[in-house]
Amino acid sequence: MTPRSILEGIKIADFTWVAVGPLVTRQLAEHGATVVHIESHKRPDYTRVSAPYKDGIPGIDRSGMFAIYHTNKYGMSLDLTKPQGREVARKLVAWADVVAEGMSPGSMAKLGLDYESCRQIKPDIIYVSTSQMGQTGPHRNLGGYGPMGAAYSGVLHVVGWPDRPPVRVTVAHSDYIAPWYLCTVIVAALDHRRRTGKGLYLDQAQIESGIAFWGPGLLDYIANGRIVVRMGNRDPYMAPHGAFPCLGDDEWAAVAIASDKEWRALVLAMGDPGWAREPRFVTLLVRKENEDELEHLVAEWTKDYTAEQVMATLQAVGVPSV
Repeated sequence: MTPRSILEGIKIADFTWVAVGPLVTRQLAEHGATVVHIESHKRPDYTRVSAPYKDGIPGIDRSGMFAIYHTNKYGMSLDLTKPQGREVARKLVAWADVVAEGMSPGSMAKLGLDYESCRQIKPDIIYVSTSQMGQTGPHRNLGGYGPMGAAYSGVLHVVGWPDRPPVRVTVAHSDYIAPWYLCTVIVAALDHRRRTGKGLYLDQAQIESGIAFWGPGLLDYIANGRIVVRMGNRDPYMAPHGAFPCLGDDEWAAVAIASDKEWRALVLAMGDPGWAREPRFVTLLVRKENEDELEHLVAEWTKDYTAEQVMATLQAVGVPSV
């Protein structure tokens, strides 16, 4: 007998698009929910025109990203600007346990498919909205994508060098954090409805999920008054930690010392220089206090050797290096 999936029998009308919403409904579909993803031929899901494409050939049905984000779902094309399309959408609402939408605030209301309208169709509906800034507040109408969420949640502020402007992160930060918070809340809402018979309206501001990932930095500020700053290649719990110049043209060795044991091994690799035994370098705490000078001294050692020689020497004594 096949084990029953935990969300078997749950039906979801999925009006989300791009990343966050589709990742949420995909996760629910993979746990047994029946998900119908609604698009329009006039405005298909953005991921349909996003690489990579099968065989490297662009096409509306060839995107690997779309396939990944919509695994185990059904698909439907509806023109919600037409009365007939909205009528079909209302029938989907009546069928569904969950309605999920990822449009800019106010868009679903214009179509007559916002929470209050859907609750008139199905009083116990669980209605889910996910957007950059949420449905309320002074910035509610600021639409955008994950890179904007990364900036507004503070991620870019701590990426880069302290004496230079922030550097953009390589991923849409909030796009890959927000879905998992929302999945958890939807399952909780389903349990709430099972126990009480009542539906819920869930409003997610994706930026808040991005901010929540900065828990240690927020706590450090609240408890100690310290503001997280850009550190370049440094690490708060390692010293030295960085990329050091080596002999040759644009040759570098990355060194990360995570413990006093590794520090003693690095000292051995450098030939046991006298400065390394000074009190200002013997423990991690004091090395962090003197990190500028420490990095300069390590760089004075690495610059006389090729990157391969440095790495071989470090690996011989058990120091991680790249």
